[in-house]
Amino acid sequence: MTRTEEAPAAPGALRSWLMKGVREEHQAHLAPHPSPHQTEKTHHWWRVMCLTGVDYFSTLGYQPGIAALAAGAISPIATVVLVALTLLGALPVYRRVASESPNGEGSLAMLERLMSFWKGKIFVLVLLGFAATDFIITMTLSAADATAHLVENPHLEPFLTGHQVAITLVLLALLGAVFLRGFKEAIGVAVILVVIYLALNIVVITVAFGHVAAKPFLWSDWKAALTQAHGNPWVVVGIALLVFPKLALGLSGFETGVAVMPHINGDPDDTPAHPAGRIRGAKRLLTTAAVIMSIFLITSSVVTTLLIPPAEFQPGGAANGRALAYLTHEYLGSTFGSVYDASTIAILWFAGASAMAGMLNLIPRYLPRYGMAPQWARAVRPLVLILTVGAFIITIIFHADVDAQGGAYATGVLVLITSAAVAVTLAARKARQRGLTVAFGVVSLIFIYTTGANILERPDGVKIASVFIAAILIVSLASRFARAFELRVTDVTFDKTAQIFIRDTARRTIRFIANEPDSRDRAEYSDKLRQVSRDNDLADPNDVIFIEITVTDPSEFASNLDVTGEARHGRYRVLTLSSSTVPNALAALLLAVRDRTDRMPHIYFEWTEGNPAANLIRFLFFGVGEVAPVTREVIRRAEPDRERRPHVHVG
Repeated sequence: MTRTEEAPAAPGALRSWLMKGVREEHQAHLAPHPSPHQTEKTHHWWRVMCLTGVDYFSTLGYQPGIAALAAGAISPIATVVLVALTLLGALPVYRRVASESPNGEGSLAMLERLMSFWKGKIFVLVLLGFAATDFIITMTLSAADATAHLVENPHLEPFLTGHQVAITLVLLALLGAVFLRGFKEAIGVAVILVVIYLALNIVVITVAFGHVAAKPFLWSDWKAALTQAHGNPWVVVGIALLVFPKLALGLSGFETGVAVMPHINGDPDDTPAHPAGRIRGAKRLLTTAAVIMSIFLITSSVVTTLLIPPAEFQPGGAANGRALAYLTHEYLGSTFGSVYDASTIAILWFAGASAMAGMLNLIPRYLPRYGMAPQWARAVRPLVLILTVGAFIITIIFHADVDAQGGAYATGVLVLITSAAVAVTLAARKARQRGLTVAFGVVSLIFIYTTGANILERPDGVKIASVFIAAILIVSLASRFARAFELRVTDVTFDKTAQIFIRDTARRTIRFIANEPDSRDRAEYSDKLRQVSRDNDLADPNDVIFIEITVTDPSEFASNLDVTGEARHGRYRVLTLSSSTVPNALAALLLAVRDRTDRMPHIYFEWTEGNPAANLIRFLFFGVGEVAPVTREVIRRAEPDRERRPHVHVG
């Protein structure tokens, strides 16, 4: 019944190029989205780590400066708090997410399983709005920061000042061009950038520690500053706990780490349900990245706090947003400093790669499955173009200003991590793992506090996120309603009894009666048969088959139809099935019977009582309503040839 083939070139080479790697479903009567088809080659976990690491590790370009500006002399202690939360909180959470959701759907899939019907779909769409905020702002903010480093280079400043928006747009266009080539090229670029950038940072931090060791008074001065300002060591720790939410950008990278899991090599015996090798690789990715970043965060915070005058961290200062670059030029000279600047600019430019990869994995796994995106949303290249255009718009609106986008970025990161922590807490509770439930619950409370503190201080982040959420909700629901009259069935199967019923009636005229099941007693079937016979003047009212559909979750877009035949009360033949919507299932069943028998079936309905507009709303949201005309409309759209459409009768 289903024939799968590569997308044809028609209507042109452009369409063929855009839809490359996507299989189109040419079906006699089956329609919507299958699971996303894996076409990209998988890679070793450490190579995929570099793809997520261009975002995670690139925060070294600005994180030490942000920490020093936010916490002053307490910066190293606040950074230790952040690292502790990373290793003891975020890392265990996302290792659990990798085990529970190994197909690139992240923590959203875990929460989706806990919430059914429309409330689950809406909740996931809201979280996708925060994910879009995180990922797209990652692209625009990182590109803007790369531009800032470029413009602030003393050799280029006279030529580039005033052109920040144009430069940022060029960087975003180059990023999109890399992904139009494919993930293989993106990962290859990421590996080179990460290796060079981390190597240069090792050199810079090592040299900086050498200068600290040569000046022991720096340590004593720092301790004296802490004592004079705050006195009690416990007060210092308390202040560090209060200010560390401002350092939350150092937590980025975990959600994309699980979003790109499908690109990690697995074991030969991995199955879609239990990809043990892929899960093991993802855990190695998350752990290795977290440990590397933790070491760099602490060491960079120490040397920048001890060696850079506090005034230089202030807006307009030489170390504002580029603390390690300041140390590089100060202690390694302008030549090495320019090389470091070039590496920082390159990795910040490509930091959006992990965000792009995350969106390219998340969107095809949710919106098409919900019926909330057109079919081309399964393809990579159209999504790359749309995400790039979206990044262009954000950049123009915010004038490529890094600070203006920081609140939205932190809000998106923290909301996703908080939702992941809550998801694994609920998963541990469901598995009756009491100790883990308590531990993950404490982590969830910490992240809820961190998110709340960030929102209170920078409410603009929620405002920006609300725009993304509203856009996703409006576009998704509009797409869902526009596609409501598609067939929305992926497969139709008949059990042995159902096959016998259909084969027997195919010798004559195949007649079905749509029956909304009630008590299912003898009187219900006899009354229904009598009414349909009278309304439609049936020659042989006994030669019919009843169809009864049980609506399951009407928020689901597509269904598999398992048709079961039953003989009730020794007389009435009944086909029973379950579906998310009644009219679409009836249309798919009629077309499937037509294809099996090469005979045109007839189906008989009663008119539905009530307001037609209210019945249409019931169909859109609850899968029932005005069944007869909607069934006919679904058939009309699925079968363009009028002569091959099953007959619909209403009395």
